[in-house]
Amino acid sequence: MLAQFKRLGADSLLYAFMNVGTKLIAFIMLPIYTNFLSTTKYGYLEIIDKWTAMLTFLIIFGTDSALSYYYFETKDKEKRLQHVRNVMYFRLAIVGLLALAVITAGPQISAMLFKGDSAHVDLLYISIATLLVDTVTIVVLMVMRFDFKTKKVVVYTVAKMLLMAVFSYLFLKYMMQSAAGILWGRFAGFGLIFLLMLTTSWKYLKPKIDMTMMKEMLKYAAPLVPASLAFWVIANLSVFILQAFQPMSEVGIYGAATRLAMIITLLTSGVQMAWRPYSMNIKDKPSSPLLFSKIYMALLLLGIFGIMAIASAMPWVIRILGEEYYEAYKYVALVSAAVFLNFYYLIISSGLFFTKKTSFISLAFGIIAVVNIVLNIALIPTYSIWGAVASYVISYMLAVVFIFRKSQKEYYVPVSFGKMAFLFTVMLAAVIGIIYAQENGLGWAYQGLAWLAVAAAIVISRVDKDLRKKTVDVVAS
Repeated sequence: MLAQFKRLGADSLLYAFMNVGTKLIAFIMLPIYTNFLSTTKYGYLEIIDKWTAMLTFLIIFGTDSALSYYYFETKDKEKRLQHVRNVMYFRLAIVGLLALAVITAGPQISAMLFKGDSAHVDLLYISIATLLVDTVTIVVLMVMRFDFKTKKVVVYTVAKMLLMAVFSYLFLKYMMQSAAGILWGRFAGFGLIFLLMLTTSWKYLKPKIDMTMMKEMLKYAAPLVPASLAFWVIANLSVFILQAFQPMSEVGIYGAATRLAMIITLLTSGVQMAWRPYSMNIKDKPSSPLLFSKIYMALLLLGIFGIMAIASAMPWVIRILGEEYYEAYKYVALVSAAVFLNFYYLIISSGLFFTKKTSFISLAFGIIAVVNIVLNIALIPTYSIWGAVASYVISYMLAVVFIFRKSQKEYYVPVSFGKMAFLFTVMLAAVIGIIYAQENGLGWAYQGLAWLAVAAAIVISRVDKDLRKKTVDVVAS
Protein backbone atom coordinates (compact mmCIF):
# COMPACT_ATOMS: atom_id res chain seq x y z
CA MET A 1 0.00 0.00 0.00
CA LEU A 2 2.86 2.37 0.80
CA ALA A 3 4.21 1.80 -2.70
CA GLN A 4 0.84 2.79 -4.17
CA PHE A 5 0.80 6.00 -2.15
CA LYS A 6 4.32 6.80 -3.32
CA ARG A 7 3.27 6.24 -6.94
CA LEU A 8 0.22 8.47 -6.46
CA GLY A 9 2.37 11.19 -4.94
CA ALA A 10 5.02 10.97 -7.65
CA ASP A 11 2.45 10.91 -10.47
CA SER A 12 0.52 13.82 -8.96
CA LEU A 13 3.72 15.85 -8.73
CA LEU A 14 4.60 15.15 -12.37
CA TYR A 15 1.11 16.00 -13.58
CA ALA A 16 1.16 19.18 -11.52
CA PHE A 17 4.46 20.10 -13.19
CA MET A 18 2.90 19.38 -16.59
CA ASN A 19 -0.18 21.43 -15.80
CA VAL A 20 1.75 24.42 -14.49
CA GLY A 21 4.29 24.13 -17.31
CA THR A 22 1.69 24.22 -20.08
CA LYS A 23 -0.10 27.14 -18.42
CA LEU A 24 3.17 29.07 -18.12
CA ILE A 25 3.89 28.50 -21.81
CA ALA A 26 0.41 29.79 -22.68
CA PHE A 27 0.92 32.79 -20.39
CA ILE A 28 4.30 33.61 -21.96
CA MET A 29 2.88 33.34 -25.48
CA LEU A 30 -0.09 35.63 -24.81
CA PRO A 31 1.88 38.93 -24.98
CA ILE A 32 3.69 37.64 -28.06
CA TYR A 33 0.37 37.06 -29.79
CA THR A 34 -1.10 40.40 -28.73
CA ASN A 35 1.97 42.36 -29.81
CA PHE A 36 1.69 40.85 -33.29
CA LEU A 37 -2.11 41.06 -33.55
CA SER A 38 -4.50 43.98 -33.22
CA THR A 39 -7.51 43.53 -30.94
CA THR A 40 -9.65 42.88 -34.01
CA LYS A 41 -7.33 40.17 -35.35
CA TYR A 42 -7.11 38.64 -31.88
CA GLY A 43 -10.90 38.65 -31.82
CA TYR A 44 -10.92 36.38 -34.88
CA LEU A 45 -8.58 33.98 -33.08
CA GLU A 46 -10.87 34.02 -30.03
CA ILE A 47 -13.91 33.11 -32.14
CA ILE A 48 -12.06 30.24 -33.81
CA ASP A 49 -10.81 28.96 -30.45
CA LYS A 50 -14.34 28.91 -29.02
CA TRP A 51 -15.63 27.21 -32.17
CA THR A 52 -12.84 24.61 -31.86
CA ALA A 53 -13.68 24.06 -28.18
CA MET A 54 -17.29 23.30 -29.12
CA LEU A 55 -16.19 20.83 -31.82
CA THR A 56 -13.84 19.18 -29.32
CA PHE A 57 -16.76 18.45 -27.00
CA LEU A 58 -18.63 16.86 -29.91
CA ILE A 59 -15.60 14.79 -30.89
CA ILE A 60 -14.97 13.55 -27.34
CA PHE A 61 -18.69 12.86 -26.73
CA GLY A 62 -18.02 11.57 -23.23
CA THR A 63 -15.76 8.79 -24.54
CA ASP A 64 -12.87 9.83 -22.28
CA SER A 65 -14.81 8.82 -19.17
CA ALA A 66 -16.24 5.76 -20.93
CA LEU A 67 -12.80 4.52 -22.00
CA SER A 68 -11.48 5.08 -18.48
CA TYR A 69 -14.27 2.89 -17.11
CA TYR A 70 -14.08 0.03 -19.64
CA TYR A 71 -10.29 0.03 -19.88
CA PHE A 72 -9.93 -0.75 -16.19
CA GLU A 73 -12.99 -2.99 -16.03
CA THR A 74 -11.26 -5.68 -18.08
CA LYS A 75 -7.82 -7.22 -17.67
CA ASP A 76 -7.91 -8.71 -21.18
CA LYS A 77 -5.28 -6.88 -23.27
CA GLU A 78 -7.11 -7.54 -26.54
CA LYS A 79 -10.36 -6.12 -25.17
CA ARG A 80 -8.52 -3.07 -23.90
CA LEU A 81 -6.93 -2.60 -27.31
CA GLN A 82 -10.33 -2.92 -28.98
CA HIS A 83 -11.88 -0.36 -26.64
CA VAL A 84 -9.12 2.10 -27.58
CA ARG A 85 -9.61 1.45 -31.30
CA ASN A 86 -13.34 1.96 -30.94
CA VAL A 87 -12.81 5.33 -29.27
CA MET A 88 -10.15 6.29 -31.81
CA TYR A 89 -12.34 5.56 -34.82
CA PHE A 90 -15.46 7.04 -33.28
CA ARG A 91 -13.62 10.32 -32.73
CA LEU A 92 -12.01 10.23 -36.17
CA ALA A 93 -15.43 9.58 -37.71
CA ILE A 94 -16.81 12.69 -35.98
CA VAL A 95 -13.82 14.72 -37.18
CA GLY A 96 -14.45 13.39 -40.69
CA LEU A 97 -18.10 14.46 -40.60
CA LEU A 98 -17.13 17.90 -39.31
CA ALA A 99 -14.46 18.21 -42.00
CA LEU A 100 -17.02 17.29 -44.66
CA ALA A 101 -19.36 19.97 -43.32
CA VAL A 102 -16.59 22.59 -43.40
CA ILE A 103 -15.50 21.60 -46.92
CA THR A 104 -19.04 21.71 -48.32
CA ALA A 105 -20.38 24.68 -46.37
CA GLY A 106 -17.25 26.52 -45.23
CA PRO A 107 -18.21 29.99 -46.52
CA GLN A 108 -21.66 29.73 -44.94
CA ILE A 109 -20.20 28.64 -41.58
CA SER A 110 -17.66 31.47 -41.78
CA ALA A 111 -20.46 33.95 -42.43
CA MET A 112 -22.38 32.59 -39.45
CA LEU A 113 -19.38 32.89 -37.12
CA PHE A 114 -18.08 36.25 -38.34
CA LYS A 115 -21.13 38.48 -38.83
CA GLY A 116 -21.76 37.60 -42.45
CA ASP A 117 -18.08 37.61 -43.46
CA SER A 118 -17.29 34.46 -45.47
CA ALA A 119 -13.67 35.46 -46.14
CA HIS A 120 -12.29 33.61 -43.10
CA VAL A 121 -13.04 30.08 -44.26
CA ASP A 122 -9.30 29.34 -44.25
CA LEU A 123 -9.35 29.55 -40.44
CA LEU A 124 -11.98 26.81 -40.38
CA TYR A 125 -9.90 24.56 -42.65
CA ILE A 126 -6.79 24.93 -40.49
CA SER A 127 -8.71 24.31 -37.26
CA ILE A 128 -10.25 21.10 -38.62
CA ALA A 129 -6.86 19.84 -39.87
CA THR A 130 -5.39 20.52 -36.43
CA LEU A 131 -8.26 18.68 -34.74
CA LEU A 132 -7.59 15.67 -36.96
CA VAL A 133 -3.95 15.19 -35.95
CA ASP A 134 -4.57 16.16 -32.32
CA THR A 135 -7.45 13.68 -31.97
CA VAL A 136 -5.05 10.77 -32.50
CA THR A 137 -2.47 12.24 -30.13
CA ILE A 138 -5.00 12.85 -27.35
CA VAL A 139 -6.28 9.26 -27.43
CA VAL A 140 -2.76 7.84 -27.30
CA LEU A 141 -1.78 10.12 -24.41
CA MET A 142 -4.93 9.07 -22.56
CA VAL A 143 -3.97 5.39 -22.89
CA MET A 144 -0.44 6.17 -21.71
CA ARG A 145 -1.96 7.80 -18.65
CA PHE A 146 -4.07 4.70 -17.98
CA ASP A 147 -0.93 2.57 -18.26
CA PHE A 148 0.86 4.85 -15.74
CA LYS A 149 3.44 5.99 -18.29
CA THR A 150 3.42 9.34 -16.56
CA LYS A 151 6.82 10.58 -17.70
CA LYS A 152 5.96 10.01 -21.37
CA VAL A 153 2.64 11.81 -20.96
CA VAL A 154 4.36 14.80 -19.36
CA VAL A 155 7.17 14.94 -21.94
CA TYR A 156 4.87 14.68 -24.96
CA THR A 157 2.32 17.14 -23.57
CA VAL A 158 4.87 19.80 -22.65
CA ALA A 159 6.71 19.22 -25.95
CA LYS A 160 3.46 19.70 -27.85
CA MET A 161 2.87 23.05 -26.18
CA LEU A 162 6.47 24.15 -26.71
CA LEU A 163 6.45 23.22 -30.39
CA MET A 164 3.12 24.97 -30.86
CA ALA A 165 4.55 28.10 -29.24
CA VAL A 166 7.75 28.06 -31.30
CA PHE A 167 6.01 27.45 -34.63
CA SER A 168 3.33 30.05 -33.88
CA TYR A 169 6.02 32.63 -33.18
CA LEU A 170 7.88 31.75 -36.38
CA PHE A 171 4.73 32.02 -38.49
CA LEU A 172 3.81 35.35 -36.89
CA LYS A 173 7.32 36.75 -37.18
CA TYR A 174 8.22 35.71 -40.70
CA MET A 175 5.07 34.75 -42.60
CA MET A 176 1.71 36.18 -41.52
CA GLN A 177 0.65 38.55 -38.74
CA SER A 178 -2.87 37.20 -38.40
CA ALA A 179 -4.93 34.57 -36.60
CA ALA A 180 -4.01 32.19 -39.42
CA GLY A 181 -0.33 32.46 -38.42
CA ILE A 182 -1.07 31.16 -34.93
CA LEU A 183 -3.34 28.41 -36.27
CA TRP A 184 -0.69 27.26 -38.76
CA GLY A 185 1.81 27.21 -35.89
CA ARG A 186 -0.49 24.97 -33.88
CA PHE A 187 -0.97 22.64 -36.83
CA ALA A 188 2.80 22.39 -37.35
CA GLY A 189 3.50 21.73 -33.66
CA PHE A 190 0.68 19.22 -33.19
CA GLY A 191 1.51 17.58 -36.52
CA LEU A 192 5.14 17.05 -35.53
CA ILE A 193 4.11 15.42 -32.24
CA PHE A 194 1.66 13.25 -34.21
CA LEU A 195 4.53 12.04 -36.41
CA LEU A 196 6.83 11.43 -33.42
CA MET A 197 4.13 9.32 -31.74
CA LEU A 198 3.13 7.44 -34.87
CA THR A 199 4.99 4.25 -33.93
CA THR A 200 2.99 4.13 -30.70
CA SER A 201 -0.26 5.20 -32.35
CA TRP A 202 -0.12 2.71 -35.19
CA LYS A 203 -1.62 -0.26 -33.30
CA TYR A 204 -4.61 1.89 -32.28
CA LEU A 205 -5.14 3.02 -35.88
CA LYS A 206 -5.66 -0.49 -37.23
CA PRO A 207 -9.15 -0.31 -38.81
CA LYS A 208 -10.91 -2.86 -36.62
CA ILE A 209 -14.18 -1.87 -34.93
CA ASP A 210 -16.40 -3.94 -32.64
CA MET A 211 -19.89 -2.48 -32.99
CA THR A 212 -21.27 -4.30 -29.93
CA MET A 213 -18.54 -2.90 -27.70
CA MET A 214 -18.91 0.49 -29.40
CA LYS A 215 -22.64 0.67 -28.63
CA GLU A 216 -22.01 -0.33 -25.02
CA MET A 217 -19.40 2.40 -24.64
CA LEU A 218 -21.55 5.09 -26.28
CA LYS A 219 -24.44 4.12 -24.00
CA TYR A 220 -22.16 4.95 -21.07
CA ALA A 221 -20.78 8.10 -22.67
CA ALA A 222 -23.91 9.78 -24.06
CA PRO A 223 -25.39 10.92 -20.70
CA LEU A 224 -22.17 12.84 -20.00
CA VAL A 225 -22.50 15.02 -23.11
CA PRO A 226 -25.15 17.50 -21.84
CA ALA A 227 -22.97 18.41 -18.86
CA SER A 228 -19.98 18.99 -21.14
CA LEU A 229 -22.03 21.22 -23.42
CA ALA A 230 -23.32 23.14 -20.39
CA PHE A 231 -19.73 23.85 -19.32
CA TRP A 232 -18.96 25.04 -22.84
CA VAL A 233 -21.98 27.36 -22.85
CA ILE A 234 -21.03 28.99 -19.54
CA ALA A 235 -17.37 29.48 -20.50
CA ASN A 236 -17.65 30.32 -24.20
CA LEU A 237 -21.08 31.38 -25.46
CA SER A 238 -20.62 34.96 -24.27
CA VAL A 239 -17.92 35.47 -26.92
CA PHE A 240 -20.34 34.71 -29.77
CA ILE A 241 -23.05 36.95 -28.30
CA LEU A 242 -20.46 39.68 -27.73
CA GLN A 243 -19.33 39.64 -31.36
CA ALA A 244 -22.97 39.67 -32.52
CA PHE A 245 -23.63 42.99 -30.75
CA GLN A 246 -20.18 44.61 -30.46
CA PRO A 247 -17.13 45.23 -32.71
CA MET A 248 -14.63 42.39 -33.13
CA SER A 249 -12.09 44.47 -31.21
CA GLU A 250 -14.24 44.01 -28.08
CA VAL A 251 -14.04 40.25 -28.57
CA GLY A 252 -10.25 40.55 -28.76
CA ILE A 253 -10.06 42.58 -25.55
CA TYR A 254 -12.36 40.19 -23.68
CA GLY A 255 -10.43 37.20 -25.03
CA ALA A 256 -7.14 38.64 -23.80
CA ALA A 257 -8.69 39.32 -20.38
CA THR A 258 -10.01 35.76 -20.05
CA ARG A 259 -6.64 34.28 -21.05
CA LEU A 260 -4.81 36.47 -18.54
CA ALA A 261 -7.36 35.59 -15.85
CA MET A 262 -6.22 31.97 -16.05
CA ILE A 263 -3.19 33.03 -14.01
CA ILE A 264 -5.28 32.20 -10.91
CA THR A 265 -5.04 28.52 -11.88
CA LEU A 266 -1.34 28.58 -11.02
CA LEU A 267 -2.55 28.65 -7.40
CA THR A 268 -5.23 26.01 -7.82
CA SER A 269 -4.17 23.48 -10.46
CA GLY A 270 -1.96 21.38 -8.19
CA VAL A 271 -4.69 21.17 -5.53
CA GLN A 272 -7.29 20.31 -8.16
CA MET A 273 -5.29 17.35 -9.45
CA ALA A 274 -4.50 16.01 -5.98
CA TRP A 275 -7.88 16.67 -4.33
CA ARG A 276 -10.02 13.82 -5.66
CA PRO A 277 -7.73 10.89 -4.74
CA TYR A 278 -6.79 12.59 -1.45
CA SER A 279 -10.37 13.26 -0.36
CA MET A 280 -11.61 9.84 -1.46
CA ASN A 281 -8.86 8.18 0.54
CA ILE A 282 -9.72 9.83 3.87
CA LYS A 283 -13.47 10.44 3.55
CA ASP A 284 -14.43 7.68 6.03
CA LYS A 285 -12.17 8.83 8.86
CA PRO A 286 -14.10 10.41 11.79
CA SER A 287 -11.98 13.57 11.69
CA SER A 288 -12.31 14.08 7.92
CA PRO A 289 -15.39 16.38 7.90
CA LEU A 290 -13.58 18.81 10.20
CA LEU A 291 -10.43 18.61 8.09
CA PHE A 292 -12.49 19.28 4.95
CA SER A 293 -14.07 22.33 6.59
CA LYS A 294 -10.62 23.79 7.23
CA ILE A 295 -9.54 23.03 3.67
CA TYR A 296 -12.70 24.67 2.27
CA MET A 297 -12.00 27.83 4.25
CA ALA A 298 -8.25 27.89 3.61
CA LEU A 299 -8.73 27.50 -0.15
CA LEU A 300 -11.37 30.22 -0.16
CA LEU A 301 -8.93 32.59 1.56
CA LEU A 302 -6.24 31.60 -0.94
CA GLY A 303 -8.60 32.47 -3.78
CA ILE A 304 -9.69 35.75 -2.19
CA PHE A 305 -6.14 37.00 -1.71
CA GLY A 306 -5.12 35.74 -5.15
CA ILE A 307 -7.97 37.60 -6.87
CA MET A 308 -7.31 40.76 -4.84
CA ALA A 309 -3.62 40.63 -5.81
CA ILE A 310 -4.56 40.22 -9.48
CA ALA A 311 -6.86 43.25 -9.25
CA SER A 312 -4.15 45.41 -7.68
CA ALA A 313 -1.33 44.37 -10.00
CA MET A 314 -3.20 44.14 -13.30
CA PRO A 315 -2.73 47.76 -14.53
CA TRP A 316 1.02 47.04 -14.59
CA VAL A 317 0.86 43.42 -15.75
CA ILE A 318 -1.47 44.23 -18.64
CA ARG A 319 1.19 46.42 -20.26
CA ILE A 320 2.98 43.32 -21.51
CA LEU A 321 0.09 42.80 -23.95
CA GLY A 322 0.59 46.14 -25.68
CA GLU A 323 -1.13 49.52 -25.44
CA GLU A 324 -4.13 48.47 -27.53
CA TYR A 325 -5.07 45.86 -24.91
CA TYR A 326 -4.71 48.10 -21.85
CA GLU A 327 -8.47 48.35 -21.37
CA ALA A 328 -8.59 44.60 -20.66
CA TYR A 329 -6.99 45.06 -17.22
CA LYS A 330 -10.26 46.03 -15.53
CA TYR A 331 -11.96 42.74 -16.45
CA VAL A 332 -9.24 40.29 -15.48
CA ALA A 333 -9.76 40.06 -11.70
CA LEU A 334 -13.51 39.45 -11.91
CA VAL A 335 -13.03 36.82 -14.61
CA SER A 336 -10.41 35.27 -12.30
CA ALA A 337 -13.13 35.08 -9.64
CA ALA A 338 -15.28 33.01 -12.01
CA VAL A 339 -12.29 30.81 -12.91
CA PHE A 340 -11.61 30.28 -9.20
CA LEU A 341 -15.23 29.25 -8.60
CA ASN A 342 -14.89 26.75 -11.45
CA PHE A 343 -12.14 25.16 -9.36
CA TYR A 344 -13.84 25.68 -5.99
CA TYR A 345 -17.04 23.84 -6.87
CA LEU A 346 -14.94 20.68 -7.41
CA ILE A 347 -13.70 20.98 -3.83
CA ILE A 348 -16.99 21.72 -2.08
CA SER A 349 -18.91 19.07 -4.06
CA SER A 350 -17.01 16.23 -2.40
CA GLY A 351 -20.16 14.84 -0.78
CA LEU A 352 -21.68 14.22 -4.20
CA PHE A 353 -18.61 12.27 -5.31
CA PHE A 354 -18.44 10.31 -2.05
CA THR A 355 -22.08 9.20 -2.40
CA LYS A 356 -22.03 8.80 -6.21
CA LYS A 357 -24.65 11.53 -6.68
CA THR A 358 -22.67 13.36 -9.34
CA SER A 359 -25.66 13.42 -11.70
CA PHE A 360 -26.84 16.44 -9.68
CA ILE A 361 -23.79 18.36 -10.91
CA SER A 362 -24.88 17.78 -14.51
CA LEU A 363 -28.42 18.89 -13.65
CA ALA A 364 -27.18 22.00 -11.84
CA PHE A 365 -24.91 23.08 -14.66
CA GLY A 366 -27.64 22.40 -17.21
CA ILE A 367 -29.90 24.85 -15.38
CA ILE A 368 -27.07 27.34 -14.92
CA ALA A 369 -26.26 27.16 -18.64
CA VAL A 370 -29.80 28.30 -19.43
CA VAL A 371 -29.47 31.12 -16.87
CA ASN A 372 -26.14 32.07 -18.44
CA ILE A 373 -27.69 32.32 -21.91
CA VAL A 374 -30.45 34.58 -20.60
CA LEU A 375 -27.96 36.78 -18.73
CA ASN A 376 -25.69 37.11 -21.76
CA ILE A 377 -28.54 38.06 -24.07
CA ALA A 378 -29.92 40.53 -21.52
CA LEU A 379 -26.64 42.19 -20.49
CA ILE A 380 -24.18 42.13 -23.40
CA PRO A 381 -26.12 44.35 -25.86
CA THR A 382 -26.17 47.16 -23.28
CA TYR A 383 -23.09 46.58 -21.15
CA SER A 384 -20.75 44.92 -23.68
CA ILE A 385 -17.79 43.19 -21.99
CA TRP A 386 -19.06 44.01 -18.50
CA GLY A 387 -22.23 42.09 -19.36
CA ALA A 388 -20.19 39.03 -20.33
CA VAL A 389 -18.12 39.27 -17.14
CA ALA A 390 -21.21 39.64 -14.95
CA SER A 391 -22.90 36.66 -16.62
CA TYR A 392 -19.81 34.51 -16.08
CA VAL A 393 -19.39 35.39 -12.39
CA ILE A 394 -23.10 35.16 -11.52
CA SER A 395 -23.42 31.79 -13.26
CA TYR A 396 -20.62 30.21 -11.25
CA MET A 397 -21.81 31.79 -8.00
CA LEU A 398 -25.22 30.17 -8.52
CA ALA A 399 -23.59 26.86 -9.42
CA VAL A 400 -21.54 26.85 -6.21
CA VAL A 401 -24.64 27.63 -4.12
CA PHE A 402 -26.71 24.81 -5.64
CA ILE A 403 -23.94 22.22 -5.57
CA PHE A 404 -22.70 23.03 -2.05
CA ARG A 405 -26.19 22.81 -0.53
CA LYS A 406 -26.81 19.42 -2.14
CA SER A 407 -23.36 18.13 -1.20
CA GLN A 408 -23.93 19.08 2.44
CA LYS A 409 -27.09 16.97 2.51
CA GLU A 410 -25.14 13.95 1.31
CA TYR A 411 -21.97 14.44 3.39
CA TYR A 412 -22.07 17.13 6.05
CA VAL A 413 -18.98 19.27 6.50
CA PRO A 414 -19.08 21.62 9.54
CA VAL A 415 -18.44 24.88 7.71
CA SER A 416 -20.61 27.99 7.54
CA PHE A 417 -21.87 28.66 4.03
CA GLY A 418 -23.08 32.08 5.17
CA LYS A 419 -19.58 32.99 6.29
CA MET A 420 -18.01 31.82 3.04
CA ALA A 421 -20.61 33.69 0.97
CA PHE A 422 -20.06 36.84 3.05
CA LEU A 423 -16.29 36.74 2.56
CA PHE A 424 -16.56 36.13 -1.18
CA THR A 425 -19.12 38.93 -1.59
CA VAL A 426 -16.94 41.38 0.35
CA MET A 427 -14.02 40.39 -1.88
CA LEU A 428 -16.07 41.05 -5.03
CA ALA A 429 -17.07 44.47 -3.69
CA ALA A 430 -13.44 45.21 -2.81
CA VAL A 431 -12.26 44.21 -6.30
CA ILE A 432 -14.87 46.47 -7.88
CA GLY A 433 -13.67 49.24 -5.55
CA ILE A 434 -10.05 48.68 -6.61
CA ILE A 435 -11.01 48.83 -10.30
CA TYR A 436 -13.02 52.01 -9.69
CA ALA A 437 -10.04 53.62 -7.94
CA GLN A 438 -7.73 52.60 -10.79
CA GLU A 439 -10.10 53.89 -13.47
CA ASN A 440 -10.46 57.25 -11.75
CA GLY A 441 -6.83 57.69 -10.68
CA LEU A 442 -7.65 57.76 -6.97
CA GLY A 443 -4.31 56.35 -5.86
CA TRP A 444 -3.07 53.52 -3.69
CA ALA A 445 -4.72 54.75 -0.49
CA TYR A 446 -8.17 53.93 -1.85
CA GLN A 447 -7.03 50.50 -2.97
CA GLY A 448 -5.60 50.01 0.50
CA LEU A 449 -9.06 50.65 1.93
CA ALA A 450 -10.39 47.78 -0.18
CA TRP A 451 -7.74 45.46 1.25
CA LEU A 452 -8.59 46.66 4.76
CA ALA A 453 -12.26 45.92 4.14
CA VAL A 454 -11.44 42.33 3.21
CA ALA A 455 -9.12 41.96 6.20
CA ALA A 456 -11.83 43.36 8.49
CA ALA A 457 -14.37 40.91 7.07
CA ILE A 458 -12.02 38.02 7.80
CA VAL A 459 -11.43 39.23 11.36
CA ILE A 460 -15.13 39.86 12.04
CA SER A 461 -16.00 36.41 10.68
CA ARG A 462 -13.52 34.81 13.09
CA VAL A 463 -12.08 32.60 10.39
CA ASP A 464 -9.20 31.91 12.78
CA LYS A 465 -11.60 29.96 15.00
CA ASP A 466 -12.65 27.80 12.06
CA LEU A 467 -9.05 27.01 11.19
CA ARG A 468 -8.17 26.19 14.83
CA LYS A 469 -11.31 24.20 15.58
CA LYS A 470 -10.80 20.73 17.04
CA THR A 471 -12.93 17.61 16.71
CA VAL A 472 -14.25 17.95 20.25
CA ASP A 473 -15.54 21.45 19.42
CA VAL A 474 -17.53 20.10 16.47
CA VAL A 475 -19.09 17.33 18.57
CA ALA A 476 -20.01 19.81 21.30
CA SER A 477 -21.71 22.16 18.85
